[in-house]
Amino acid sequence: MKKLIVFIGFAAILNQGHAQKKQLTIEDAMLNARTSLAPENLKQLQFIRGTDNYVYLKKLSGVDTWMQGNYSSREETPYLTLHSFNQKLRAASMDTLVSMPVIQFYKDYLVTTVKGQKISFSNDNSYKIIIDKATSEKDNVEESKDGFVAYVDNQNLYVAKNGNAKKVTEDGSDDIVYASTVHQSEFGITKGTYWSNNGKLLAFYRMDQSVTGNYPIIDWSDRPAKVNNLRYPMAGDSSHHVTLGIYDAMSQKTIWIKTTGHAEQFLTNIAWSPDDQFVYIVIVNREQNHFWVNQYNAASGEFEKTLFEEKDDKYAEPLVPMLFVKNKPNQFIWQSKRDGWNHLYLYHIDGTLVKQLTKGEWDVIDVKGFDEKGINIYYVSTQVSPISKNLYAVNIKNGKSKLITEGNAVHNTTISEDGKFVIDNYSTPQNPRTIQVVDVKKGKSKLLLQSTNPLEKFGQGEMSIFTIKNNEGTDLYCRLFKPVNFDSTKNYPVVVYWYGGPHAQMILNGWNGGAGDYWFQYMSERGYVVFTLDTRGSSNRGKAFEQQIFRRAGEKQMEDLMAGIDYLKSLQYTDYNNMGLFGWSYGGFMTIDFMLTHPGIFKAAVAGGPVTNWKFYEIMYTERYMDKPQENPEGYDATDLTKRIDKLKDKLLLIHGMQDNVVVMQHSVNLVKAAVDKGVQVDYMIYPGHEHNVLGKDRAHLYQKVTDYFMQNLH
Repeated sequence: MKKLIVFIGFAAILNQGHAQKKQLTIEDAMLNARTSLAPENLKQLQFIRGTDNYVYLKKLSGVDTWMQGNYSSREETPYLTLHSFNQKLRAASMDTLVSMPVIQFYKDYLVTTVKGQKISFSNDNSYKIIIDKATSEKDNVEESKDGFVAYVDNQNLYVAKNGNAKKVTEDGSDDIVYASTVHQSEFGITKGTYWSNNGKLLAFYRMDQSVTGNYPIIDWSDRPAKVNNLRYPMAGDSSHHVTLGIYDAMSQKTIWIKTTGHAEQFLTNIAWSPDDQFVYIVIVNREQNHFWVNQYNAASGEFEKTLFEEKDDKYAEPLVPMLFVKNKPNQFIWQSKRDGWNHLYLYHIDGTLVKQLTKGEWDVIDVKGFDEKGINIYYVSTQVSPISKNLYAVNIKNGKSKLITEGNAVHNTTISEDGKFVIDNYSTPQNPRTIQVVDVKKGKSKLLLQSTNPLEKFGQGEMSIFTIKNNEGTDLYCRLFKPVNFDSTKNYPVVVYWYGGPHAQMILNGWNGGAGDYWFQYMSERGYVVFTLDTRGSSNRGKAFEQQIFRRAGEKQMEDLMAGIDYLKSLQYTDYNNMGLFGWSYGGFMTIDFMLTHPGIFKAAVAGGPVTNWKFYEIMYTERYMDKPQENPEGYDATDLTKRIDKLKDKLLLIHGMQDNVVVMQHSVNLVKAAVDKGVQVDYMIYPGHEHNVLGKDRAHLYQKVTDYFMQNLH
């Protein structure tokens, strides 16, 4: 009897040890996932420009130190300490720092921003202020190679150098916008200024949005609340008019590019010729099914020629400007989905196609640049797997490709200037992070860091990535987290998270299955099965996979989710009478659409920042995928969720940021009004001060709200 008591006591100790695995808090899952619980990393790891040496920041004897090494070196040596950097600051009569700032390294000098001033330091401690504090506080600041700085102040464009500023435009206003993103930042547009290669000519956007109506965004923090008007062109309405100017910083003169065509066309993918004589604009028609790659004279603004054009029976969406081949100014690389997949094409500057450089049923998803001689171009593709990212080099002359990175993983890479070495930072679902330097020619690598599992002390649900077939026999990638301490004889409630729209991919062969936070693990600790699938319409599966949504947003995605539900029901351990659905933005629209189309499947749902009527979303995105409301009334009517809210039979929580300038709050307000009119109960949560995404510390509050909602309703 005494031995039995001892055995039971020992077993209890073992169980207690297992039970002592920590649980994530909501702050751990949503905030610390990117800080203290993120996989170990090498801060600001980069090549020193013009060399094959790498540097990164670490603590050496408690002091911030930039360590330097290369592929061949066995040991790393200090490159720059905080003490020596503070000496540079003192020499520049600037205040010293208690920690190393973010630094960009160049061959013989470094550049950093300290207290609003962008400064370059040479090895001899001499310095030059590139952007002073006053300029840095302006909008859309961009420096040129020749030291000119463009910025926007009081809605007008200025160009400055050595403290002397020239006002380039005079009529900037709420109606006339200069040097800023245009076309709602679609078509890959992220800025409004484009310096020439020599840094003396500036191409800049001018947007006349007076034809678009004002949309009120309420600032609730003032007393009384104030209206901040936003120009927001909605589907089917008038669109803004965009032109492109060229400012010569030497002569201080401006000319305007003489584009022709409809005023509401889109001017995208701005590029300069290597000799700066020409500027290239990809002109997209309002219908977004036809574009022209046009060449214009940068001195006169005159149209020179159309290099080529592309059409599509659904939509054409150029996202990346032409890239001129290194050391061959008469050739450029163009990315196109013309054969059904995003690939690289080599063109002569006269518009003649030389050859297709990459080909296959996979997508090129990024171009990283050329090697030293311009013989090879490096690109990232999904050739290994649609959910992996690997680096390749293709020989421009013979078209032969070489795989640089290995494994079914997500590789993030940086290439040395001569193209001989690659910093490879990769992860897999089992491996939080590996960082290595790869010798491209030899195919060998040097390990810099192997991260341990940051969740090792926490209870973790087993994650798996797999495919299922939809009703057409197409593979759909899925990710599933099982509950912690999983017992196959039990039934567990299920939470499904999805998105379903273009330009997004939920599932990757990377750490945490591609999820950026640990909320799925957080829910698995609390006894939930958490399931995600990438439906048709999502990215990196080819043009046909994405274009399935054309003119009928939601239809094919819901069919794919039904395939996922059938899979979940086939699992003996899922309680399919207690399932919840969650999506944000396009995923919020999809969530409500599914709840109204297929009532009774999900017991509760959360829709954040949802589109509820595509007539109220912006022109560029909506008309690409849905055409104009006047052209596709049936499609718009089918996706107007306010008309079908009476179909809601289950619990629904709507969440919206009150300053949302992407999916304006009117979407959820209109849905609530329709629900009230039809006697339907919905739950509603607002986040004052937040735009389309709830960020910062309030993100933990948001996900606690979502968690609580499922816990209250799935039982």
